[in-house]
Amino acid sequence: MQSEFFDSVLWTWVILPLLIFIARIGDVSIGTLRIIFIARGQKIIAPILGFFEIAIWLMAIQQIMQNITNPVAFIAYPAGFAFGNYVGIIIEGKLALGKVIVRIITQKDATLLLKAMRRYRFGVTNIPAQGNYGPVNVIYSIIERADLYKIDRLINKYNPKAFYTVEDIRYYKAGFFRKKTSPVERAIRKAKITRRKKYYRKFIFRK
Repeated sequence: MQSEFFDSVLWTWVILPLLIFIARIGDVSIGTLRIIFIARGQKIIAPILGFFEIAIWLMAIQQIMQNITNPVAFIAYPAGFAFGNYVGIIIEGKLALGKVIVRIITQKDATLLLKAMRRYRFGVTNIPAQGNYGPVNVIYSIIERADLYKIDRLINKYNPKAFYTVEDIRYYKAGFFRKKTSPVERAIRKAKITRRKKYYRKFIFRK
């Protein structure tokens, strides 16, 4: 019965190519993450990912060699490779690991932007400089990659025409960094803000 299933049309033309496709997505996604972690100097995580990457790849290539005359399996193999690169980049973006340096160059007065960044506890260095069209402010800040959206929001709010770049950091020493908050701390802070808003609403209503 089991032998008949593995010789069936369903297994040969649907299930097997699908498994190869999924396996390739898995090993290439892990490989993409491994390369990113190597570039960031992660000496422990990268070898572990490499082990699982090769293990999954061996299983996929074994099935290809056993079904070398199956054209659908051949298509599934490179298709899984291509899609795996995309999935790996998406996963890495969602994880948002590591720190980045943000360089902001603006001709507009950056006083409000600097105050807002410091209010959010970001370390900031401001350097007056000379651009092609006159004086500019060059602002440097090293932040957690997960906080990049907050910097982007502040720039769009206070200096929407500012030019800025973002680069990954492999090594850093000392400096001022924004304190990380746990999900519990964020929930407590949100609850306090909600209670404060309710109090002010009641106070205004009574008046």
